[in-house]
Amino acid sequence: MKNSIKNFAFTFLMLSFSLKALSMIPVQDNTSLVPFYSSDNANIKVALLLDTSNSMDGLIDQAKSQLWDIVNELSYAKYGGKNPNLEIALYEYGNDGLEQSDGYIRQVLDFSNDLDLISEKLFSLTTNGGSEYCGQVVQVSLDQLRWGKNKQDLNLIFIAGNEAFTQGKVFYKDAMANANEKNVTVNTIYCGDYRSGVSGKWRDAALQTGGDYFAIDHNKEQIYIVTPYDAVIIKLNKALNDTYIYYGSQGYSKIQAQEVQDSNAATLDEVVVVKRAVSKSSRLYNNASWDLVDASKRKDFSYQKIDKKQLPKMLQNKSNHELQLYVATQAKKRLEIQEKIKELNQKRKLFISQKQADSSQDNLENAMIGTIKKQAKAKHYSW
Repeated sequence: MKNSIKNFAFTFLMLSFSLKALSMIPVQDNTSLVPFYSSDNANIKVALLLDTSNSMDGLIDQAKSQLWDIVNELSYAKYGGKNPNLEIALYEYGNDGLEQSDGYIRQVLDFSNDLDLISEKLFSLTTNGGSEYCGQVVQVSLDQLRWGKNKQDLNLIFIAGNEAFTQGKVFYKDAMANANEKNVTVNTIYCGDYRSGVSGKWRDAALQTGGDYFAIDHNKEQIYIVTPYDAVIIKLNKALNDTYIYYGSQGYSKIQAQEVQDSNAATLDEVVVVKRAVSKSSRLYNNASWDLVDASKRKDFSYQKIDKKQLPKMLQNKSNHELQLYVATQAKKRLEIQEKIKELNQKRKLFISQKQADSSQDNLENAMIGTIKKQAKAKHYSW
């Protein structure tokens, strides 16, 4: 199950992370800045449907830890020479704590490109035995989410669980037919023996939409490889946090949420903190809605529209010009820190690849990434 979610989230996030926005360095004249998000770009939309019955604790743990791997690995996606926008949605199903009338299904998060919020929602999940209706949760996600009709968009569902895919009032083939109508590919992850998943129709469900089927040993523990670069990256992550300047009605709570998700990552392993730091140094981690450095990159940004009472106290009495200079200084610091993290991560990845040369421990993870890339490349995405 742990591996299950690892790949789940891996894939989800991975897609995940394909593009929340275009990360740009501030220029002196705000009017020349390019928007951090473009409606003209292709979209990668991923819905992650997780079984949260009693047997799925390992799945959830893996999803928490692998979120950042997904972001980091798939942040390089391109379509037509541009970075696609990335949105991720999260559902839980099969939990007795949910409403029976809803099929024991709950939308945890609508499509979002807020990586901290996605992490927060994953950490909020708990397990409680129940009935698992795969066809119904797929159908609910198809009905509730805004998938859009752009043919260049990459629409993916990843559903993970360990009961027969045939349970519930919605026949799985009907749900898959609806997925085809909406241009959505369904990938299935069975937490258990491969043949059991096949007999339980998990493979057949995936085949209905041209998706991929995986079976995962949920009892296999995740092994983290520590590198000589981890401690420095963790230190740089703390310095990176100091470059954020909150603003707006939700600014203070969002900067606190950033710290909470750093702490949540640390509860899993220091290596997860490192992976998250790498994600925070990528263009996918864009917080223009509450951070002045990211907001200043937007074409429609104006210092005159800021309510200075909602800024940190040290900035509330500064003139717009002084504030602009301060933001530019923090932006420069952030860029330098992010570049250092990226450079160290390249060395880290090389170290890990050498350590894994004689190990098959990550084969499934690599297969998941390969599957996502295969499905993306079929729609002319590239890396």
